[in-house]
Amino acid sequence: MFIVYILFSETIDMYYVGHTANIKDRLVRHNQGRSKSTKRGIPWRLMYSESFKTKPEAYQREMQIKKKKSRKYIENLINSSE
Repeated sequence: MFIVYILFSETIDMYYVGHTANIKDRLVRHNQGRSKSTKRGIPWRLMYSESFKTKPEAYQREMQIKKKKSRKYIENLINSSE
């Protein structure tokens, strides 16, 4: 199973969208500064996730979210899942 996830950093007031096969490990890596793209935003909180059977499906969904380039779209996703 693969997961598309959205993280939020209060430090830099930014969302981050990614995909992984192991969400717990990935969140730890983000918060340990082991990911160059998210290092400056520590700490990160998991705000949203979706599960997919295959990596290509997860990647496609990640790109769909990123192509929107919309904070409002991301916040609507998060709010609709609560």
